[in-house]
Amino acid sequence: MSSQLLMIEDDHRLAQMVGEYLGQSGLQVTHMADGASGLARLQAPEGGQLPDLVILDLMLPDIDGLEVCRRIRALPGAAAQVPVLMLTAKGDPMDRVIGLEIGADDYLPKPFEPRELLARIRAILRRRESGAQPATQVLRFGSLEIDRDARTVSVHGQPAELTSYQFDLLVTMAERAGRVLTRDQIMEAVRGRELEAFDRSSDVHMGRIRAAIEADPKNPRRILTVRGVGYVFAKQQD
Repeated sequence: MSSQLLMIEDDHRLAQMVGEYLGQSGLQVTHMADGASGLARLQAPEGGQLPDLVILDLMLPDIDGLEVCRRIRALPGAAAQVPVLMLTAKGDPMDRVIGLEIGADDYLPKPFEPRELLARIRAILRRRESGAQPATQVLRFGSLEIDRDARTVSVHGQPAELTSYQFDLLVTMAERAGRVLTRDQIMEAVRGRELEAFDRSSDVHMGRIRAAIEADPKNPRRILTVRGVGYVFAKQQD
C-alpha cells in the first residue's frame, strides 16, 4: 500500500510538480492550498485515514506555517503524531530552529531538489514504519520508560510528548547508554545521512527531549552534554 502524504502549500505549480514527482515513486499526495484546509483534512481525514506525513510550507496565505505546526501538535489522538516536514525560506535558519522547537520532524529550505525531498520523506517513513527491533521492546531507566513498539515515552507513568523524530533520536541515545556520541553520529544514525555544515538542529531536538523527560531540563540527569564532543545518555538514572 502506497504512503499517503498531505502537502499544505499555496504555490499550486510547486505542489503539482511535487505531486507528480513523488507519484512516480509510489507516494500519493493530497494538496491543500492553505493552513485552514490542511488542518481540516487532518481533523476529518478522508476515509478516516490520516496521512503518513505532512509537507508543510512556512509561508501560507492565511495561517503562518509555524502556527499550523503548533496546531497539528495540539490535535487530539494520533493526528498530533503525524510527522511534519517543513519547507522553509532559504537563508533563514531561525525559521528552521523555531520549526523544530514547535514539533517539526525535519526541514528543507527552498528551493530544493525533488530528489532530496524524496530522500527525506523516505527516511522519515522508514523510521516510522519499519526497522528491525530488539526482542525487548521497552527500555527502562528508573522512572523513564521507552516503548519502542508502541512508540511512547513515559516518566513516572505520565506520558512525555515527543515528535516522531525526537522519539527516534531518544531511542538512538538510549540504545547506546553510557557511550558518548557526537552530533554527527546521532543525526546520521537517525536520519541515515551526514550532517550539513553547521547543522545544529540536534541541539534543538535535544532541548525538546530534555524538556519532556527531565525533572529539571536546565540541570539534566538523563541526557548529559559532553562539551566540545556531543551527548551521552546516562546509564544510571533515578
